[in-house]
Amino acid sequence: MQSDYDNSLLREAVINIKAKDFGLARRYLERALDMADDRDTLTWANYWMSQVSEDPIEKRKYLEEALGNDPTHPEARKALAILDGKIKPGEIVNPDALAAQSTEARKAQADRFTCPKCGGRMVFDGDGRTLVCEYCARNQTLNSAAPQFEQDFILAMATGKGHRTPVAVKIFNCQGCGAQFILPAIEISAMCAYCGSPHVVATTRELVEPDSIVPMAFNQHQAILNLVGWVEKRKIKPEGKVQPPRGMYLPVWTFDIFGTVPWSGTVYRNKKQVPVSGDKNVSFNDIFIPAASRLADLLPKLKAGFDTSSAAAYDPRYLSGWPAEVYEKSMSDASLDARQQAVERVRASIHADTGNVSDLNYSTSSLSILSFKLVLIPLWYTSYVLDGHEYRVVINGQSGTVYGETHKQSILGWLENALGE
Repeated sequence: MQSDYDNSLLREAVINIKAKDFGLARRYLERALDMADDRDTLTWANYWMSQVSEDPIEKRKYLEEALGNDPTHPEARKALAILDGKIKPGEIVNPDALAAQSTEARKAQADRFTCPKCGGRMVFDGDGRTLVCEYCARNQTLNSAAPQFEQDFILAMATGKGHRTPVAVKIFNCQGCGAQFILPAIEISAMCAYCGSPHVVATTRELVEPDSIVPMAFNQHQAILNLVGWVEKRKIKPEGKVQPPRGMYLPVWTFDIFGTVPWSGTVYRNKKQVPVSGDKNVSFNDIFIPAASRLADLLPKLKAGFDTSSAAAYDPRYLSGWPAEVYEKSMSDASLDARQQAVERVRASIHADTGNVSDLNYSTSSLSILSFKLVLIPLWYTSYVLDGHEYRVVINGQSGTVYGETHKQSILGWLENALGE
């Protein structure tokens, strides 16, 4: 049977640590470690022992013991990162006291993607690996860099990387539909991927540079063939000319979430309510959160068609000739949506495994985000008109799968049909 004596010892230790009496605090902690009868007490006692220890070897031992009991413990992870030199104490910020972001235009660094033969502009061909000169058709193979490792969520939040936007990037605002796109630094104008309007770049903004990119795997010709097949299969006869699909990249945040969720409730069995309980182990890899709102409603269908595990490390050459929509949602805000999505999955899983659980109670206090990344995923976009209504269509730029509204669907229910259903 658990007692509160070990927790009382731990509380006394913390009081003495705050009073700078580390010797007395250490004695309380040693006793707490001997008496601990639960994982939380062991975790915190080891963590505080690391804070009163001056020996780096001993400090590491206690931090590793704490993380052995709770791999997601944020304080222990930060302390070990400082000990390993991954972050410096001065880099840790107070998220409630961050300086306001400047909206002033700044000079962007320019990378020229020019043809070595004629000096013309080289653009990404859309075959996943080739830059092609617009004038002399010279090819240059792009060697895909190794996939970018996901970033540690706790360290990013502790150092402000999740709150700040540190890279100067050139953007343009479409005056026709209001969309914003990233452009390679050397380009000064572009055509909006949504409405086709040409616009001139006017400013730069500071944005988080993507961690990785899923390269566009095919060109516009193949996108048109996929669109034609989708239209013919559904016997759709659009009114007027359908604009060819326009290629672009959509930003998404992905999060890995880990932990254990204890739960309890009741189920109806044998004509009576029976109490049930358990612990749901959680391990979610790459929870997708759209970073831009314009096409966010396609994500529930779209995300299954992308393989982000093999995404290449971000290289601005992939954007040569291809607009990438500017993200609107910060990593810290997106992480809250990811956590909520994880909780909804856990709740659904409990009901699926146990039956319809009444009075379901659960704790998500140990549910933690381990890592994250910002990924650019490729899309082709167009629309068609039928019976006086406009319907949107997008094509997965990696797999070629088509998703789109049909005349049987409302705007709120778009993308319910997929090629191959």
